Amino acid sequence: MNIYDTVNQLAKQIKESEEYIEYKKMKEIIKEDTELKEKLDSFERARYETQISTMQGKEPTKEQVEVLQKRYLELIQNDITKNYLEAELKFNTILSDINKILGEAVQDII
Repeated sequence: MNIYDTVNQLAKQIKESEEYIEYKKMKEIIKEDTELKEKLDSFERARYETQISTMQGKEPTKEQVEVLQKRYLELIQNDITKNYLEAELKFNTILSDINKILGEAVQDII
């Protein structure tokens, strides 16, 4: 089996995983509820701004942290958005683990 066959098989297995299927299902549910989608988008923007600050070596402001926490607490009060965030975390963990494994496999030449 060549490397491209292996990668395509991995992609297929990812798409067949429980984590992928659940995350995709939750994304569809969120997409159909305008109010929940807006709340989630607002949280995502706040999270992104906080991550950018951190990546630039800046501490997130107290206001950024408070906004992020407030929006997160609002989201986890709703079962749908809570389940969405849990599914997102599980799926992102798989992707992160895969990236780590691949990175470790080639670290001796990077």
